Amino acid sequence: MVLGATGLVGRECLRLLLDDPNVARVVALTRRPLTDVVSTKLRVEIVDFDRLASRAELFDVDQIFCALGTTIKQAGSQDAFRRVDFEYPLAAARLGAERGAQHFLLVSAVGASVESKIFYNRVKGELEDALRTLPYRSVTIVRPSLLVGDRREFRLGEQIAKRVGWLAPGKYKPVSATRVAEALVSAARDDTPGMRIIESNEIARAPNDGV
Repeated sequence: MVLGATGLVGRECLRLLLDDPNVARVVALTRRPLTDVVSTKLRVEIVDFDRLASRAELFDVDQIFCALGTTIKQAGSQDAFRRVDFEYPLAAARLGAERGAQHFLLVSAVGASVESKIFYNRVKGELEDALRTLPYRSVTIVRPSLLVGDRREFRLGEQIAKRVGWLAPGKYKPVSATRVAEALVSAARDDTPGMRIIESNEIARAPNDGV
């Protein structure tokens, strides 16, 4: 299952999974149709994320990729942001665990921590901690820095990052959304038990293994 398949990382995850001969079926939960993706392996379900429990049967999958996310500016308020970046992913994770999913893979953020003074990072940290309490055999969390890629909307910060991001230290350097998706799909293939956290600098320097 892929949540957030219309976003920057989710779109790349979906492409990689559909191209993988070892993946038999992909369920994408979205708010709107995926008009630019066609595959006999793909099942697109338009859902109300406020009522995910009413579609619990969709969560009969082995692995769940969660790339849901927004910004406070896009969401309009901290409460709306928290709904998208914490409540929806956690609801999906709980439903997956209840239906027998074994591996939950999450796109978090660099600096995620419940101790952070930054609201964005604190919410991400709260979600990471909540996932630790669920009975998954495997949990993979990637913590990318500023994502760069072919977004459908303009973001000034990303345009600046493309030009001067190399000046940022270590894990704060911008990272390609494609590399983030590759890291997630690679972790799904490995399917190693336990919790694994992949920091942004690990994503950036990891070799491309052909995914």
